[in-house]
Amino acid sequence: MFDLGNVKKWFRELPVQGEFATIRIVSSHSENISVRSDVLSPVSSGNDSGYMITVYSGDGSGYAASTDFSQDGIKKTYGLAKKWAEFNKTRSVVPFSEIEMLNPNGKYGSPIERRWEDMKLGDKIDYLKMLNLEMNKEPNIVDRMASLNFIRKNVWYITSQGGETLHEFDYIIPFLSLTAAKEGAIQRRSRDSFAIAMQGGIEVFEKVGFDRENAIRLAVEANELLDAPNCPEGKMDLVLDPGQMVLQIHESIGHPLEIDRILGDERNYAGTSFVTPDMIGTFKYGSELLNVTFDPTVQGEFGTYLFDDDGNKAEKEYMIEKGILKRGLGSNISQNRSALPGVANSRATNWNRPPVDRMANLNMEPGNSTFDEMVASVEKGIFMKTNLSWSIDDSRNKFQFGCEWGQLIENGKLTKVVKNPNYRGISRYFWNNLKMVGNRDTLEIKGVPNCGKAEPNQAIFVGHASPAALFAGVEVFGGE
Repeated sequence: MFDLGNVKKWFRELPVQGEFATIRIVSSHSENISVRSDVLSPVSSGNDSGYMITVYSGDGSGYAASTDFSQDGIKKTYGLAKKWAEFNKTRSVVPFSEIEMLNPNGKYGSPIERRWEDMKLGDKIDYLKMLNLEMNKEPNIVDRMASLNFIRKNVWYITSQGGETLHEFDYIIPFLSLTAAKEGAIQRRSRDSFAIAMQGGIEVFEKVGFDRENAIRLAVEANELLDAPNCPEGKMDLVLDPGQMVLQIHESIGHPLEIDRILGDERNYAGTSFVTPDMIGTFKYGSELLNVTFDPTVQGEFGTYLFDDDGNKAEKEYMIEKGILKRGLGSNISQNRSALPGVANSRATNWNRPPVDRMANLNMEPGNSTFDEMVASVEKGIFMKTNLSWSIDDSRNKFQFGCEWGQLIENGKLTKVVKNPNYRGISRYFWNNLKMVGNRDTLEIKGVPNCGKAEPNQAIFVGHASPAALFAGVEVFGGE
């Protein structure tokens, strides 16, 4: 551990003259509990602490990270960051001297009704075993898993000019999945893959449906899929549930709107974007029903915070409003480089990574249609839920996604279940075919704990909230 008071004191005693310096301290604790087919895996836990010092000097910037919390360690880390800042003064693509450096002050804590510690370890294990048993009450189940991943992370951000913020995060990532097999056929059902994570305490179980009812339902549905015909092929209307909408928003709106990607920074590793700077403000990204917001203020959502990792105040902003692209996902530095409007989304996954442009909570705003109204409007179509596979090109334009569950819609009614449902499209055309948007009753808040980007790689937590939605004329096909 480290003495926070001494760390702050030693940082503020550094000889910062004519420069701007920050220290970002991250301390985290994690626990993982998993029961697979009634067998408890070894319970694991871990602790991690470290810090990164960033120095801005003229047009140069430099950073260095360490786990040495001694006074000498902080001096050495600062010296290395300053060395890199001096070296980069005449080499940087960013004119840092033109960017206002911020000195935020404030504190944020995840909303918690019942703390993680309030439920004993033995009770958590028993709960996971109970879910395993419920998933095994149907025939043909060959594999079952219920797990819990908990992360508590405290992040301090302190500037050389008096800024100081603290974020106290509690994240819970439940996972519920099973596999059924019969006569060579194999089908998987899960509780929205890894998309049911939230901030909060034990109350998250109820909020995301991590319960007996859904464990039973998954087993029943897996057996239905084993006997179901293959998904048909052809163009038809497509209704997506909120769990699949999470992936659709994430891949075909979130990543292509990252300004550093638009500027080419990610081309070598994660790809570029079909979006170009001249599109922002005018491009018709989708139909008039498409409204997408960047909103790190939603209570309990996975990517909620008060300030980003460069001290920018988190506020709700429309990314796409009535189908028109309004801004990019770019922090103050990317906004300066591109002269494009952005958001407070400079984020780092840990103390040993620098912040870059990332999604936080990227949400599709609800519309006015009920789920039944969407289904009733479809003469020939299909309803899909729960992502199973995804593929998208390196400009985030052409995509192909598969789901665990499909159900035909015929003459306005949900009819027979089909297995191996897939659909493909091109981002700009797909979103312009948005035909109906579900109301608030269909809205669900989800979380993605493994969004990867940057070199070295950073897997970060992202929130998505979405209603169900109906798209016209989508190319659908089966997996056999």
